[in-house]
Amino acid sequence: MRTTARGWTAVWLVVLVLVQAAAFLAVWRVAVHTELGQWLDTVALTGNRIGQDRIDGPVDRILNAMSVVSLLAATAVIGFIALIRGRVALAVTATLLIVGANATTQALKYGLARPDFGVDPERIYAGNSLPSGHTTVAASVAVALVLVLPRTMRAAGAFIGAAYAAAAGVATLSAGWHRPSDAVAAYLVVGVWAALGGLLLLITQREQAQVESADAHRVAAGVLGIGGALAVVACALALTWLTDLPRVAADELSRRPLFVGYAGSAAGIAGTMGIVMALVLVSVHRLVPRIKG
Repeated sequence: MRTTARGWTAVWLVVLVLVQAAAFLAVWRVAVHTELGQWLDTVALTGNRIGQDRIDGPVDRILNAMSVVSLLAATAVIGFIALIRGRVALAVTATLLIVGANATTQALKYGLARPDFGVDPERIYAGNSLPSGHTTVAASVAVALVLVLPRTMRAAGAFIGAAYAAAAGVATLSAGWHRPSDAVAAYLVVGVWAALGGLLLLITQREQAQVESADAHRVAAGVLGIGGALAVVACALALTWLTDLPRVAADELSRRPLFVGYAGSAAGIAGTMGIVMALVLVSVHRLVPRIKG
């Protein structure tokens, strides 16, 4: 029975890797390599000007808190939490998740090309910006923290971590640093690495590991997943409404479509993080179970 359960968990994690990788490819293909995708991104990015003067302070504080030093400090703290719980494999896996996700994001950002369709001439010389590095930092730390927290704190950690990572993703849009697809792609990169980390934890898991269904946090995962899905649906509806408009330069659009593009994209960013965190939370009790004795 124990071997069968581990086998199904491994299958589930492989499916998560493939689905999230496919979703990343779809986002990249549509948002970067189609004129419509670039236009929708540009409309959302231009819409960030609405009310920007009122949120500049909080946005700057969120983004300025993310640096190489803060990432190293957060990684050290997460590893320490795992080690004081006696989970060496968990400490290694959490560290690999953070390092792997951020290294992958940087490699993709500089390795992927962005064709010029004349949609966003102001930023064409900036080149490709997908995935977002700041968003990857926030999301990878949030997911790794949920992995190492004790089971009694996982649900609270998942909500706080998802909110923090979602705020970071929206902040990159609000500050004009990144397009919405950049943040969504970053979450998917982290999701892939979380599933790969889960496979590593499963391989190193002791035979006497005690998996309890009560540790699954299904309600919390359901709230995150359903809430995230609804936000993604709202984003899809907003973008669908925009596609019916004349495809003119974003600067020539009125306030209403700019706001719809910005708000809808912000919902999509937050919703994607909610779904990724829900998938982590629904799986973690099998990857970091109780230990007998």
